[in-house]
Amino acid sequence: MNRPQQGGLAGGTGLFNTRQQTRKRMGSAFAVLCFLATAVGIVFLAVLLIDIVRDGAGRLSSAFLSGMPSRFPARAGIKPALVGSLWTLGITALVSFPLGVGTAIWLEEYAPNNRFTRLIQTNIANLAGVPSIVYGILGLAVFVRLFAFGECVLAGALTLALLILPVIIISSQEAIRAVPNSIRLGAYALGATRWETIRDQVLPLALPGVLTGTILALSRAVGEAAPLIMIGALAFVPFVPKTPLDEFTVIPIQIFDWINRPQAGFHEVAAAASIVLLIALLTLNGTAILLRNRFSRKR
Repeated sequence: MNRPQQGGLAGGTGLFNTRQQTRKRMGSAFAVLCFLATAVGIVFLAVLLIDIVRDGAGRLSSAFLSGMPSRFPARAGIKPALVGSLWTLGITALVSFPLGVGTAIWLEEYAPNNRFTRLIQTNIANLAGVPSIVYGILGLAVFVRLFAFGECVLAGALTLALLILPVIIISSQEAIRAVPNSIRLGAYALGATRWETIRDQVLPLALPGVLTGTILALSRAVGEAAPLIMIGALAFVPFVPKTPLDEFTVIPIQIFDWINRPQAGFHEVAAAASIVLLIALLTLNGTAILLRNRFSRKR
């Protein structure tokens, strides 16, 4: 009577071991597939960077950074596009950061959990996936024509602020949501008001995530060209914008203009401008990492 039971037990153990081995093989195959996908992306990125550096490194100089655009590639400079990008980035940050963080605070700390709040949350999540060209059409209709700002730095910065606002709101919400609720309850127990709790307890703890999300969103704005082309940013600007109401160009649009010119030499100039843009993006991303690590250590 015991032999059939032992045989059944042995058969069940063998089947279990076979299934475990199959799952391990599938897990190993999936890990290899993920590694290959990562390797393909890294290889293509490395090839792109090597090609850009090889073509454009020889054109990088102080004269290139301080020079004006020209019809001759040997004289072409990037100063108006560089200054225009800085103007646009600064105004975009000034507009999007307080609006995004304020909206995140309201949604997480003040807004009631009802259908209206959930509708707003869903729309913000959907707006984060809208193509940038759609924001360019919106900026053209609202800022350039309705408000009559014209094709200026302010219209471009406000358009980019709309573009990155959903990203800042979502990342700030996640950072605020990650703060333990016990900290809020402890502050309330000591007599703090809701605003004092948010200002002195919640925001300092959420600041690393908020700043990281904001800087990464600004990194996206620096590399955008489509929405600015839609609002009428110029490809050839022989002057430096001095006020938010001046006409302007940015580095991505300048690269787009140079890469489409048939004259020999402009591809090297476009590669040099691409290196400048990559340095700006790496600087912003590195700043985000440093701020996150610094505030994390303080916390």
